[in-house]
Amino acid sequence: QVQLAESGGGSVQTGGSLRLSCAHSPDPTSPRCLAWFRQRPGQFREGVAAKCTGAQNTYYADFVKGRFTISRDIPKNMLYLQMNNLEPEDTATYYCAAGRYTYTTPAALTSINYNDWGQGTQVTVSS
Repeated sequence: QVQLAESGGGSVQTGGSLRLSCAHSPDPTSPRCLAWFRQRPGQFREGVAAKCTGAQNTYYADFVKGRFTISRDIPKNMLYLQMNNLEPEDTATYYCAAGRYTYTTPAALTSINYNDWGQGTQVTVSS
């Protein structure tokens, strides 16, 4: 089981930036995906970005539109999400998660394939 803890959420205005961080326990197992998901008020949890070892692939949801960048610092056991040009529609609780295996799209951005989750961090974007 991978333990994860997010930080870096907050309140910004439209067009602002935030960098989310996720500290996770050491993960010596075979290739798997680490990902960011978000849950907007009244909505289902949706995949934002995933970074998958093995094939070394990175996946983004269409709504990211080149605004977000996922990165990973393996020696430090950290996962990041740099979010630029934020919009009010990005207001949500953001979660990092560890998948059971490594995946390709669309599985890499599908929450059912992830079994370990952080507690979430709130991002609020005002207009």
